[in-house]
Amino acid sequence: MQMAVGLIEALGLTTAVSALDAASKAADVTLIGFEKVIGVGKAVGVNIQIAGEVAAVKAAVAAGVEAGNRVGTVIASHVIPRPHDEVDKLLEKFSRNLKGNNKEIEKQGKEQKEKDKNKNKKSNKEE
Repeated sequence: MQMAVGLIEALGLTTAVSALDAASKAADVTLIGFEKVIGVGKAVGVNIQIAGEVAAVKAAVAAGVEAGNRVGTVIASHVIPRPHDEVDKLLEKFSRNLKGNNKEIEKQGKEQKEKDKNKNKKSNKEE
């Protein structure tokens, strides 16, 4: 099996999420990471990185770019078929960012649930 890496850089989170959704639905690919890039097109860009078999990644990136451009602006996209072993170091960094962000999102979700719980207790006492 020949692996590939696909990159889609979109202007704004909504565009990036739409592109990722379409890419994930179009082919069997895996999100390996994402990066927020400040200053892309004088705004916040989001670079999403996906991996899978070469044909799947090509199809996913094409679908993601098309969907992203319907919602906003896709700045750039690229597929790297059969990346060199040295690229694995970069992919590991992408994966660490994804794992770190997942932990942060979970923490924020727990904090929000706790706040909501406390608000409900206060409103019940007032009634």
